[in-house]
Amino acid sequence: MSLAATLAAGSHPGFLSPSGVEIAFLLVGIATFGAALVTVTTKQLVHAALWLVVALGGIAVEYLLLTAEFIAWVQVLIYVGSVVVLLLFGLMLTKAPIGRSPDADSGNRWAALAVALAAAAALVWVVVDAFRTTWIDLDGPVQGSTKVSGEILFRHWVLPFEALSVLLLAALVGAIVLSRKDAPTDGKEQR
Repeated sequence: MSLAATLAAGSHPGFLSPSGVEIAFLLVGIATFGAALVTVTTKQLVHAALWLVVALGGIAVEYLLLTAEFIAWVQVLIYVGSVVVLLLFGLMLTKAPIGRSPDADSGNRWAALAVALAAAAALVWVVVDAFRTTWIDLDGPVQGSTKVSGEILFRHWVLPFEALSVLLLAALVGAIVLSRKDAPTDGKEQR
């Protein structure tokens, strides 16, 4: 049976015949996972923020490989551009240590590792169970288009995005308040 006949019959190619996009998706996923792992294991906060840029950029590349260009650019603009810059500003404004920070380790590494592995296993199980028989047709209609993404975003996700923006604004204001030096009052209370 030829490949065209197999596709016409409704069955999909198996895992033993991956396409170039699937191989690239896997390789970028491994690199993204490695960057995320370095992000949470490094003891230098600025290096962790920079590795976070690499991890979030890898996720944007994954969106590009899934032909969701709009979502990929939103990922770059919002997460890589805004969230990481806000994180770095927060580090600078609160005078966080730039080098190694031994006090950043609470000593609960094994408990944190157990919780992380349990959460990862649950997430993998849920995703595999939800998409067990679903195949993405990369030649079909664009699912990550601006129209489809905008309709979903403004119909279902407006409130969480607005709540996140208020939370980020509160974090920025808090960082500014914490970074202000107390001015000498000369015995007088300032208002």
